[in-house]
Amino acid sequence: MDQVRTLLTGRGLVESPRWHGDRLYFSDWSAGEVLSVDPAGRAEVVARVESLPLCTGWLPDGRMLIVASAQGKLLRLEPDGALSTYADLGRSGWNDIVVDGRGNAYVNGAGFDPTAGEEPKPGRVCLVTPDGVVREVADDIAFPNGMAVTADNGTLIVADSYRHCLVGFDIDADGGLSNRRVWADLGEGTPDGICIDAEGAVWFADVPNKWCRRVAEGGEVLRTVELDRGGFACVLGGSTLFVVTAQWRGMSEMVAPGSGQVLAVEVDVPAAGWP
Repeated sequence: MDQVRTLLTGRGLVESPRWHGDRLYFSDWSAGEVLSVDPAGRAEVVARVESLPLCTGWLPDGRMLIVASAQGKLLRLEPDGALSTYADLGRSGWNDIVVDGRGNAYVNGAGFDPTAGEEPKPGRVCLVTPDGVVREVADDIAFPNGMAVTADNGTLIVADSYRHCLVGFDIDADGGLSNRRVWADLGEGTPDGICIDAEGAVWFADVPNKWCRRVAEGGEVLRTVELDRGGFACVLGGSTLFVVTAQWRGMSEMVAPGSGQVLAVEVDVPAAGWP
């Protein structure tokens, strides 16, 4: 039986967990806040951005990037706490971000607004290079969600929630993507946020199935951590798996207020790659 401990509770729609330095960072989309939390569960707000989604990544120089989806911008958190524009993404509706070890930022977004009841349209992935150039590098992902990059900077993995799979791409020298393939067919799994470990396996959080699951390339299930509410995203900090969860009520209502939690469970294989 997995020993899952609650690090923090009483939040809203919690997402985008990131391990940086010796602390966990995550976003509370309901509050428009990016927070950090220490191992004792003490949290502090590090940035406020009114945006839903609200996801984050880290540049190699240690500065945080924040996807301000509503503004269609990628923001950078400066050492003094100010927010500057890192790149103009050109429209709203962006979702997740991952930054590789070379400073390439991959940002994805759906092709429709699910909260407005729009008909589904495939989404895309865009690359933001370190010099600020934005270009589309992948399309036809039914509903792009979490992303991760392998430790060798060689592969980008994208969670396609609607197609119940993880999609893999080779990362070219210029940051472009090629050799698209189904990295793992997840069957009934509905992947949201993801992360990679040192054996090359992927953990994915799952809202409707209320679990966080570890799979090998191809889809073999290696471990499942059962949850009592929807799993929105996960990240490894060393050999600790952090999972952000909440009680999902649908696109119109999102989550039950105060049901957002940050959970932690020890695992056998430590983190690798990004995030």
